[in-house]
Formats: sequence, C-alpha cells, structure tokens
Amino acid sequence: MNATNATDAVLETAGLIEQARAWIAQDPDPETRDELSTLVIEADAGSREAVDDLHSRFDTRLAFGTAGLRGEIAAGPNRMNRVLVAQAAAGFARYLLDHAEGGTPSVVIGFDGRKNSDVFARDTAELMAGAGIRAILLPRLMPTPVLAFAVRHLDVSAGVMVTASHNPPNDNGYKVYLGGEDHGSQIVSPVDSEIASRILEVAQGSVTELVRSEAYEIAPEDLEQDYVTATAGVARSSAPRDAVSFAYTAMHGVGWRTAQQVFARAGFAEPAIVAAQIDPDPAFPTVAFPNPEEPGAMDLSFATAREARTDLVIANDPDADRLAVAIPDPSAPDGYRRLSGNEVGALLGWRAAELAAAAADAGDDRDSFGTLACSIVSSPALKAVAGAYRLDFEETLTGFKWVSRATGLLYGYEEALGYLVNPGSIRDKDGISAAVAFLDLANSLATEGRTIADQLVAFSERFGHFASDQISIRVTDLSEIDRIMAALRATPPKALGAVRVSQIDDLSDGFGALPPSDVLRILLEDGSRVMVRPSGTEPKLKIYIDASSDDGSAAERQATAEARVAALAAAMRELTEA
Repeated sequence: MNATNATDAVLETAGLIEQARAWIAQDPDPETRDELSTLVIEADAGSREAVDDLHSRFDTRLAFGTAGLRGEIAAGPNRMNRVLVAQAAAGFARYLLDHAEGGTPSVVIGFDGRKNSDVFARDTAELMAGAGIRAILLPRLMPTPVLAFAVRHLDVSAGVMVTASHNPPNDNGYKVYLGGEDHGSQIVSPVDSEIASRILEVAQGSVTELVRSEAYEIAPEDLEQDYVTATAGVARSSAPRDAVSFAYTAMHGVGWRTAQQVFARAGFAEPAIVAAQIDPDPAFPTVAFPNPEEPGAMDLSFATAREARTDLVIANDPDADRLAVAIPDPSAPDGYRRLSGNEVGALLGWRAAELAAAAADAGDDRDSFGTLACSIVSSPALKAVAGAYRLDFEETLTGFKWVSRATGLLYGYEEALGYLVNPGSIRDKDGISAAVAFLDLANSLATEGRTIADQLVAFSERFGHFASDQISIRVTDLSEIDRIMAALRATPPKALGAVRVSQIDDLSDGFGALPPSDVLRILLEDGSRVMVRPSGTEPKLKIYIDASSDDGSAAERQATAEARVAALAAAMRELTEA
C-alpha cells in the first residue's frame, strides 16, 4: 500500500469510528452500546476484523420496505436495535401526521416473544404518543394475527407488529399496517418509500432529541376475546367437532395461549401439546430454525403425535401467522407427512368454494360470491377450483400485502404456509384461523368416515393432480442472486430437460395487472411452470416448480405430475449451478 492509500485508509477508519461514537452517544441500550464501544476500541487499536465489522454495520442501513424492517439484533444502522426502531417509529409518526387530514391519527402496537420485542414496542408507543398520535399498546405478547385483527377492530389509522416471524433467534423485525381504505393490510409501494424518506429525515439527528411520552393506552383485555370469538366462528360445519385428534406446537412462540382458547371455543378436541415448544422462548432451543418448513423443525411434533396416535399435527410458527399440517403416513420415516402449503391451500380453497356454493343454494342473491386469490408462485390448483365453482380468481405478487387486497376476497393463500380464511375480520395471513378452518374440514370429513388423505385423492379426481416443488439457494453474498437473475435474463433457456419453453415473462417492468417485481415466469409446452425470484426476507434465491395432470386415475395423475416436477427441478438445479 502506498503512502496516499495508507492515509486514505486511516482517514476512512477515523470517519467510521466517528460514526460509531455518534451512534453510541444516542443508544439507550447498554448491551448494544457496550458491544459497539468494544468494537471502536479494537478498531482504533488497528484491528482489521473490527474495522470490517464496523463497515458491515455502518456502510448501509436496513432498508425499510413493504415488509417493514427485519434483521439481526446488534448495534448500527444495518442492524435491528433501539436507535433504528426509534428512527422508524418517529418516521412513521411523521407519515401518519402528514396524512391525518385534520384528525388525530391512531396506532395499535403489538409484539411477540422474541428478544427485545417488548422493548421495541414500548419505544414505539412512547414515541408515537410523544408525537401527538393516539398510541395503543397490546397488553402482553400476542400473535401477529391479533395485532392485524386489532387494526380493523379498533378502527385505527395504523398498526405496528414487532416480530421476525420464523427468522433465526437473534433477528427481530418491524411490520407496518394501515387502516382506513387499506382495510388493515400491510403497506405497499409507494407508501414504504414515503415512510422510508421520513425515517431518513429523523436519522439526520439524534434519537435523544425525540419527544417521548408515557401517555399511551393499553388495549383492553377483551380485545383478545373478541379475536377468539371471531376466529372460533370460522368453524362452520354442523358436524361434531371433536372427532379428530391432533397434536399442537407453538414452535417456542406466542400462539398457544390464544389458540387454546380458540380451539376450546370452537368445540375441538383438546390437543396433545408439544410441551417442550409450547411456551415462548426467544432462544428457540429445540430447533435449528423456528420455521415449520425447515427440516427437523417438526420432529418433536411428530414424536408427540405418534405417542398420542393423533389424526393430525397442527403447527404454528413463532408469531402464529403461518400454519403447517401433517397427516399420518406409514411410508414416512416419522409416521407423519407434512403437507405442502399448496396442498393445504388447495383444500382450504375447495372448502371456501363449497361454503360459497352453499350460500348460493340457500338463496343468497349476491351478484358475486367472491374471489379466490393466491400469489403468483403458488399452485395453479386454486384457479382450477375457482373455475369449477364460477368464482372470480386473482393472482397477486408474493406476500399478503398483495393477496389481502384482492377485490371481493373470499379466501387467499400463498405456498409459504400462509392462509387468509376470514377476510371480514383480518387482512393478513393467520395461522390460528387457518387451523380452525382445517380442523373444521377434518371433522366434517370424519363424520363421513373419510380423512384428509382421502380428500386429497378426491381433489385430484375432480380438479386434476397438481404437484409442486421448491428450490432455495441460500447465499452469503447477495450479489450472487443478482448474477443468477441477470444470467437467466441474458440467456433465457429454450428448454428445461426434455420440455420446450413456450414463454418467459419478465415481471421486472410489471406484467398485465401485476406491479413490477423481480420475478421470472417460465412457461413450458406441457403446461408446467417455473417461477424464479429473490426472497424478500432472507438471503435466498427461490425457484418454484409446478406441474399438473388430469389424465388417468388419481394415482396415475399424481405419478405424471410428480415426474414432471422432478425433471424440472433437476433441470433448474443444473441451470443455476452452471
């Protein structure tokens, strides 16, 4: 290194250390303050590792987008911490005041059981109240669906949920909802950019200068009971509701207290609980990742189900906005097979269509009985159901911020274990109400001597068999995702395996009614489909593969569709690894 470069490096490090010291001066959290102070001392002493760590924390910020904020808890603007949350809360407060139209805006704030969730929620309540906004804090840690319910039920301007859902233990996040004409849905563009710009304005100063107030409200205890009543009402069958036994896990999250009340109110059998995972624990000690989709995450659930010989396994993720279901399967190593999100989504969609048809048969004179909606990466199976029942169908971008906004929504889902079965009460995915709908379906089938496995066969017989698979490519360098997407755009495949590509849709500039999104849709001559997109919440590239068959028996249809998916998966692995 020559003298000029050495001088530049010293000045750069000095500037970085100055930024860190300014951050320390405004940080109210002794843990992150001490952590950053140690890094500053080490960097000042010449530690290259410490300097690199500071660059990682200060060279950029956690971006505030339509999913809000999500990241690792640590000091600095590129991490989740009390300074960043204070900036976000104050920026969001400015947005709400700018759009108040003469009234006093209001916000309800919830939090789950993750590290610092309660702290971030109280900081938000104090800063909102200090800004002159009516702030309502939920009385204790609760599931995300209760917060989403509260936005509509309390008729407030906005909602904030402090959660990182099923992310690793040291992550946390900040989700934002809007009331009014947004009906309690999560924000979409350009609102995210408008909030983000105000957050950056706040970040020009110190959070110590922000006005705080303890004049916020605590939401009434009966709010949870109102949610319980509305959610138990999702069970619509007149059949006995205690015929089906099930095991339940909260995955170390906050679902059980609320779900237990809902299950009892709906009249379901008392579940066999996964005791080691039933209470909130921010360390998530029994799982590598607290996500029901991850290998091994449901092992304790299967063990509990085998011991109790249950008919089903019901699993919520840590903030209870997702649902996983498993059914007995003698061929599975654990004796149970977790259904894919598309399988659950298709069965709940069929149930919704049947309920709509029953309303029509009962003489309901509505012009339209509603819309079935799913994300663009979810199975085409739901479209087949909608067509068979003459319901409207809408395909949206990924995320319930989009699914929940479908016109005339009757039911919506996305393949990542998210389901919206009661849009009259909530406009976000809800793993508890989805569990109620699924248990209601299972109990209804049981009175006919049938099982969920039988219903899956019946679905194939009526609508065709739809098979799906997903490939997730986890990266340490996000530029690798950009490289793969750029390569696919620059040299699009003419065939995948033995099947020719018939069309490739690049959604980066929008497509039809869909807003712009970094997604490629590859359509093949046999009707199969491949979707490729970066994950919105994790350092992954996701590939979604779907194929179907309506020829032959249900078993033959399944074999054909699964063979097509397997061949496409192999072709996509080869293509992306090249």
